[in-house]
Amino acid sequence: MSQQQSRDKSMQDSQLASNIDASLSCRFSVAPMLDWTDRHCRYFHRLLTSRTQLYTEMVTTGAILHGKGDYLLFNEMEQPVVLQLGGSSPEDLAKCAQIAQQRGYQEINLNVGCPSDRVQNGRFGACLMAEPQLVADCVKAMQDSAAIPVTVKTRIGIDHQDSYLFLTDFIETVATESQCQNFIVHARKAWLQGLSPKENREIPELDYERVYQLKRDYSHLNISINGGISNLTQALVHLEHVDGVMVGRAAYQNPYLLADVDRQIFADHGKLPVSREQVVEQMIPYIEAHLAQGGRLQHITRHMLGLYQGVPGARRWRRHLSENAHHTDAGVQVLVDAMKQLGLS
Repeated sequence: MSQQQSRDKSMQDSQLASNIDASLSCRFSVAPMLDWTDRHCRYFHRLLTSRTQLYTEMVTTGAILHGKGDYLLFNEMEQPVVLQLGGSSPEDLAKCAQIAQQRGYQEINLNVGCPSDRVQNGRFGACLMAEPQLVADCVKAMQDSAAIPVTVKTRIGIDHQDSYLFLTDFIETVATESQCQNFIVHARKAWLQGLSPKENREIPELDYERVYQLKRDYSHLNISINGGISNLTQALVHLEHVDGVMVGRAAYQNPYLLADVDRQIFADHGKLPVSREQVVEQMIPYIEAHLAQGGRLQHITRHMLGLYQGVPGARRWRRHLSENAHHTDAGVQVLVDAMKQLGLS
């Protein structure tokens, strides 16, 4: 065996091991959500659950390769964390995959599900479902340039291309041509024309059975389901049919549901859920460090508004943070005072 063949085999073995790790870690995840799942949100969520897989917001290849800001910052505590990429150039995606691996991300996810006009104009997101060979080329380019797993997040269809055959043709092409093993499927199709991104999250009907059928027909693939899942009871039902569950808005609007994920979803029965008050206390040093670096309190507390969802006084908590955290001189005392609104401090 030549040295090059040896290196290639080593990379393939590493990729296989990484894919196996990915199949285990993706049993439960919080979806990548633009303007929501930033590094402050992920740090906050990680205090609630140690096992849940967390995702960045979607970052375009252009932003990474040509942007002025650093879009790849994350705290090591956030791990396992996945970088979601938006793009359709295999060459650019390969470069970004190398950078992601160097930065310490444990996985890369290709966005083939976002239906916004801006994303379509950039030729990525859900419109790529119509180009399965290109998606396969993109995934393979990333796999060839980095040893960390590459996964695909997609929909069940787009516009009038919403048959089960269309979905299986897409999955089979990508899986066969790139050896991608991990797919997260939003159980709604996307309307590329006529609906806003918000409407695309609500109006197209959910079809969980189609995702279940996909898993039955492609049992060798790791299939996770996404869309409309609002609690852990529902997640456990889905896990009877698929390999993983991805929760989106529910985890953001009611983040405390994450506190019992490790016990209920990962069977870590020895771990008691952290209390809301403990989470707030643990956030204070992080907030102080952010403020010391010139950050604003609101950058972090906006992700914490739903922490007391369903608890008496939750509205007062939200109102106090909303009305006071945006001030330029706002500090951790705002958080302490918000606790007082709940009679906890």
